[in-house]
Amino acid sequence: LPGLHVFAIAFALEVSVGKTNTVMALNNSNVLLPCVFSTCIGFQDLVFTWYFNSTEMVAAPLPLQIYQGKIKNKASEPTRISHNPRVEFVGSTTKKDNNISIVLNGVEFSDAGKYTCHVKNPKERNAQHNATIILTVVHKMVETDNTVTLIIVGVVGGLIGLLILFMLIKRVVLFIIKKTQDGKKECLVSSSGNDNTENGLAGSKAEQKAPPKA
Repeated sequence: LPGLHVFAIAFALEVSVGKTNTVMALNNSNVLLPCVFSTCIGFQDLVFTWYFNSTEMVAAPLPLQIYQGKIKNKASEPTRISHNPRVEFVGSTTKKDNNISIVLNGVEFSDAGKYTCHVKNPKERNAQHNATIILTVVHKMVETDNTVTLIIVGVVGGLIGLLILFMLIKRVVLFIIKKTQDGKKECLVSSSGNDNTENGLAGSKAEQKAPPKA
């Protein structure tokens, strides 16, 4: 059906910013904002645009549209239409992935917010798709507190140590018990042998005695 055909084409274009949609950057550093797109039927004169949609638009040093580029076809690299001076294009569309990532230079606290990667493909009846990544700007990277991890490792290590000690003690005790049992068996065998010898000697002597005369 024609309706279903248009529906399939409309969703052939996909845009992604990776497995996670959050990025953390240090103040006054450079940060990569990743974005790739894919299309089942290819593209022609595709246009991609990066938007900044901070909650503090007045204070933000970046305009709403921070980068826009156009890609003629798969065999050509993107050409820049417009950009913010602090934004640098670092992607490539002639390689395996259609990479349209950018780098934001000299990150400031006011740059924190949502960055949307938008793609429009005329070859797919102007199909459009976008993905958003959230940027957080911090004064310094917080070091992970490993106290709990160390406690867990210590407890687990202690339990393993106790288990090994218990197994060693168990082996020693079993060894002592075995030795004791072996000793008792030797004593029983020796005692039994002596009794039989005495009985045998006694029996021999008894047999050697002449029967009483009538």
